[in-house]
Amino acid sequence: MTQLFDFVLHIDQHMVNIVNTFGGWTYGILFLIIFIETGAVILPFLPGDSLLFAAAALAANPTYHLNIWLFVGLFLLAALLGDSTNFMIGRRVGIALTKHAFFGRFISEERLNESRRFFDRHGAIAIFLARFMPIIRTFAPFVAATSHYQYRSFIKYNAAAGVAWVALCCAGGYFFGNIGFVKEHFSLVVLGIIVVSLIPAFVGLFKKNGQVSE
Repeated sequence: MTQLFDFVLHIDQHMVNIVNTFGGWTYGILFLIIFIETGAVILPFLPGDSLLFAAAALAANPTYHLNIWLFVGLFLLAALLGDSTNFMIGRRVGIALTKHAFFGRFISEERLNESRRFFDRHGAIAIFLARFMPIIRTFAPFVAATSHYQYRSFIKYNAAAGVAWVALCCAGGYFFGNIGFVKEHFSLVVLGIIVVSLIPAFVGLFKKNGQVSE
């Protein structure tokens, strides 16, 4: 966990090491990370927003000879395939996982029931906003599937969110990632991205606690 935290916090340095070590294979490696972040239900802690930001920042730097449009296409494909895989897992074995000795620690039936009620109330907007929230976006497809949400509706809103997410994160990294202040304080920028992306989740939590106390 410490190594993962270091990777996320200093992702700009680790990205440079990946590019220098693997060259063109960098595209495939980053594709897999984004795919697994949402495709594997129990691995929500892999970097998402910060990885896109850092990759786009390197693509804007001619030193590394990276293609921003290839990144954009691969990231979008990875996000959509990952979410679809996650959805199919939830559709086929969702309830069974909650009763499994190991997976049940991460996905409880109580949490699924709470999430189902959330999807019943908010539907499409919940799917769209989840893409912008770390950790939550990993569970959203799984929960949608176990809530008997139709895949056709899910993928429509999920694709729209994926396009917006990739465009926003990559544009931010490409146009602002190489500014002097950002490069010198990249770790703080990454923390800022994480905090901002988690604000909707905290707001929802506070509202829920407020309703319970009433």
